[in-house]
Amino acid sequence: MKTLLILRHAKSSWDEPNLPDHDRPLTERGKRDADRIGLLLLEHKLVPDLIVSSTAKRARKTASKVAKACGAVEEVQTTSRFYEAYPSQFIEVLREVEDRCATVLVVAHNPGLEGLVWHLTGQQEAMPTAALAQVALDIDRWQDLAVPPGGRLVQLWRPKEMA
Repeated sequence: MKTLLILRHAKSSWDEPNLPDHDRPLTERGKRDADRIGLLLLEHKLVPDLIVSSTAKRARKTASKVAKACGAVEEVQTTSRFYEAYPSQFIEVLREVEDRCATVLVVAHNPGLEGLVWHLTGQQEAMPTAALAQVALDIDRWQDLAVPPGGRLVQLWRPKEMA
């Protein structure tokens, strides 16, 4: 059994309209939400063995704040394949993960992440900024991840719904 944590990057800034999309930073709310998600992972004993993030600044910063808040020890890995990715691209990257990793966190963007949740679980869920989905996968090896994998949506946290 593997656990996949799917996190949409936290709230990003649009204050600089000429800034390329890839370089947009987090807002103060985004920084707070990323810290909250990291503490939530710690509280629920879901500290990831591996964190893989999009190379976009807002995703990288979200991933690093989450990693710090939950006490994840490994460095965050980044991949350009998660920027504007389709579900198949996420699955392609996940199939390369070492099997020693029982819990993996991916940090990226919509609409790809909503599509990934749907492809893995058959459930259509809204993933606003800093939303986190916990998906249980009935596989022993990441290379066995396929669609449909028979994944189960265990929990979905949205910052505005969190007390």
